[in-house]
Amino acid sequence: MSPISEVIVNKQTKNNPIWIMRQAGRYLPEFREIRKNNPDFIKLCLNQNLSTEITLQPLKRFELDAAIIFSDILMVPYGLNQKVEFKKNFGPSLGDLNLSKISELTEEDFVKKINQVYEAIKLVSSNQLVKNKDTIGFVGAPWTLLVYMINKHSPKLKLANNFFSDELLINEILKILDKFIKIHIKNQIDSGAKIIQIFDSWAGLLNKDKLDKYVYDPTLSLVEFTKSLNVPVICFPRGIKDYKKYSEYVKPDAICIDYEVDPVQIKKEIKIPIQGGMDPKILLTDKENLKKEAKKYLDIFKDHPYIFNLGHGVLPETDPNMMDYLVKMVKDY
Repeated sequence: MSPISEVIVNKQTKNNPIWIMRQAGRYLPEFREIRKNNPDFIKLCLNQNLSTEITLQPLKRFELDAAIIFSDILMVPYGLNQKVEFKKNFGPSLGDLNLSKISELTEEDFVKKINQVYEAIKLVSSNQLVKNKDTIGFVGAPWTLLVYMINKHSPKLKLANNFFSDELLINEILKILDKFIKIHIKNQIDSGAKIIQIFDSWAGLLNKDKLDKYVYDPTLSLVEFTKSLNVPVICFPRGIKDYKKYSEYVKPDAICIDYEVDPVQIKKEIKIPIQGGMDPKILLTDKENLKKEAKKYLDIFKDHPYIFNLGHGVLPETDPNMMDYLVKMVKDY
C-alpha cells in the first residue's frame, strides 16, 4: 500500500504523503520542451508515449507519492464528439453542442476515441518509478463538464445569464455525462489507476439552492460507482462554501480543500481524510515563507489523516527548486 492509500483508509504513515495538482506540466522545463514541439494539447494528451513521459517527469525530480496521469477533464466532452481545443492565452474552447449526435454515441465509440489515455495509465502504472506509489486517474464532475459544454469556454467568475434557460437540454446532458464519466472512471481503473480524483472546478459558481441538483446528487452517483469498484475516491469541490455538508452528503473517501477556506475550521468539522489547502502562490515567494505556510498546514492536521497538496494546481511560473524544497520539507516534517 502506498502512503496516500494508507492515509485514505486511516492508517498511520511514517511521513506525510505528498502529491501536487498539476505536478506534471508548465513549470517544468522538460515539459515545455515537449510542448514546444506539440502545440495541439488534445493530441498531446492522446499521445500515450509522450503523456506517459510527462506524467513521470516530476517523479524523476521529486520524492512524490503519486503519479497523476497527464490528461484533461475535457477528454470526456472530446470523447462525446464535441470539438475541444486549447488556445494560447485563452484556455479551452469548445464547439457547438449537437445533442442528437451525442445521444447516438456508443460506449465503444467513446472508448476508442480516448483509448490512448488508458494506454498511458497502463504504461505509467507498470513503470519502476511508480513502484510503491499510487497512479491517480481523474475526471471532471458532471457540473463542471456541463459548464464547459454549454458555456464553451472557462466561465471565469460567473455563468452566462441564460445558462439555465433550457432545462431539458441540461437534464439530458447530465444523464449522458453520468453514463460516460462512469465509463471513463472504469477504464482508468481497469488500466491501473489506484485512486480517482473528481475535480469540480466550478462548484463555487452555484448558489446554495442549486447545489443538490447540480453538485451533490451527480457527484454522489460517481462516488458510489467508484467505491463499488473498490477504489478510493477524492473529491475537490473548488470554491464551495460548505465542505462539511458536501462531505456528509457525497461521502468521498477524502476531501481536497481549496486555499480560501479556514483549515482549522475544516479540521473541526470534517472527520474524513483531508487533502490540500495551501495557496499555490506561496511557491512564488521565498523559502522562509514557503516553510512557514507548509508547516502551518502540517501542524494543523498533524492529528488528522492528511495528504499534503495545494489548494489548486501548481502555477506555470513556479521555480522547480521551490517545489523540491517543499517536497523535502514535507517529507522531513
